[in-house]
Amino acid sequence: MDAARLREALVERGAVLEGHFRLSSGRHSDRFVQKFRILEEPKLVAPVAQAIAARFAAERPTIVVSAAVGGIVLGYEVARALGLRAIFAEKEAGVPVLRRGFALGPEDRALVVEDVVTTGGSVREVLELVRAHGATCVGVGAIVARSRPDFGVRFEALLEMPIESFEAEACPLCARGAPIIDPGSRRA
Repeated sequence: MDAARLREALVERGAVLEGHFRLSSGRHSDRFVQKFRILEEPKLVAPVAQAIAARFAAERPTIVVSAAVGGIVLGYEVARALGLRAIFAEKEAGVPVLRRGFALGPEDRALVVEDVVTTGGSVREVLELVRAHGATCVGVGAIVARSRPDFGVRFEALLEMPIESFEAEACPLCARGAPIIDPGSRRA
């Protein structure tokens, strides 16, 4: 799926929301990308996952790693497209861990996938987990990049959507008294 078709699919499904949002990172924004409008439809997830997989196939990943909750479906579908295993990190006491018998080791070449990247905090946590288990990260693939954080590895997003975000104390929407919505999966 190319960027133009992905943008069209997001808009058609009402996935690009406008308002005053507190993001998972704690930052505020006037727009929010509700990725579940894509992830809820297998006919859309499959081509998105195939496009991410195609960008990293030459890196020869051996496993796909994502973060719960939003990354589970995407990680699974990217792994399916590559013929690999998919695992996901879950938070325990605020720290991502591998549970459910999931394992990584020095022999693994992990492709980390994320739905929407804003600050990159969730991706960095997964990268730290991958490295803590001795595995190599071959890259980070995402559906949408709101920004371009430096992860120290190759980073590819299917769609670049630069959307400004603000620290809470510097948020112009807060200054205007706009009501805030908490749409994210992780609360600051």
